[in-house]
Amino acid sequence: MENLVSIIMPVRNGLPFLAMCIQSILAQTFSHWELIVVDDNSTDQTWEELMRFASADSRIIPVRTNGIGILDALNVGATKATGQIITRMDADDLMESNKLALMSKACVKGTVVIGLVNYFCEQGIGEGYKNYASWLNDLTVMKANYKDMYKECTIPSSCWMMFRSDFTKCGGFGSRYPEDYDLAFRMRRNALQIKPVKKVLHQWRDHPKRASRNDTNYADNRFTDLKLEYFLFDDRDLKFGLTLIGAGKKGKLIAQRLMDKQVDFKWATNNPRKIGVDIFGKILINEQTIDQSNQLIIAVAGEEGKVLRTKYTSGYFFC
Repeated sequence: MENLVSIIMPVRNGLPFLAMCIQSILAQTFSHWELIVVDDNSTDQTWEELMRFASADSRIIPVRTNGIGILDALNVGATKATGQIITRMDADDLMESNKLALMSKACVKGTVVIGLVNYFCEQGIGEGYKNYASWLNDLTVMKANYKDMYKECTIPSSCWMMFRSDFTKCGGFGSRYPEDYDLAFRMRRNALQIKPVKKVLHQWRDHPKRASRNDTNYADNRFTDLKLEYFLFDDRDLKFGLTLIGAGKKGKLIAQRLMDKQVDFKWATNNPRKIGVDIFGKILINEQTIDQSNQLIIAVAGEEGKVLRTKYTSGYFFC
């Protein structure tokens, strides 16, 4: 017998995209699913739209919350789910019709199944989004999603699937933002094996009101704090020293956080104007003179970052 797949979807003011999203789920070739839709205090006609769909299909289960945020809405949805397999959906995205069939067939305990993704937008997609999706898909095809974890989130939002027991072992949706990135680190921590489905299964819709563009929970400093905490807990080896390379905006933020946590480190730069300069009470050293036996956090982007990526292959790249 097929395992029941629980799709957990938070939504707030989901019009005009909600109906298209739900229709893409109704069009699935795999039918043994339930959709837990958590309406987080919408002020448009989202709830009425959900009730219309729910009255026509009992697999759609609307739940209402009081504006507590995406993360808490996801956790409410998880408590309502009854399936043996868990996945997530965003209310402005679309599923390819074979998504649930292919992913559920591949899903076994101890793994996280990941499909390929594509961005779309009525106004066109910028090169940055195209490059991110391409980079992410390449990692998935190679089962290398835990590589470069400190650069970007390498588990595609709403295009993963796992058994409930593994989801629970990872701590579910957790308690901090950015929630997908946090869950990705916990998948890695719990050694879930990557199981790719090498087909585009999920369509990410970009639009001006998308939460990742507007919600302060997805601001850059939140990502930096998350990365640093996982590095210090999961990857920091106290047998070695620590060197931070980069004194731009990101490097300064990381340096401040390390100081706040009373973590000892050396601070290096390849900018000749900053070598020997005192920033936050630390004298910056020349990147060319660093002890390469140290663990390295590298906060340098662009072409210089690419050079350093080739030079320091074991470094932890935060850009």
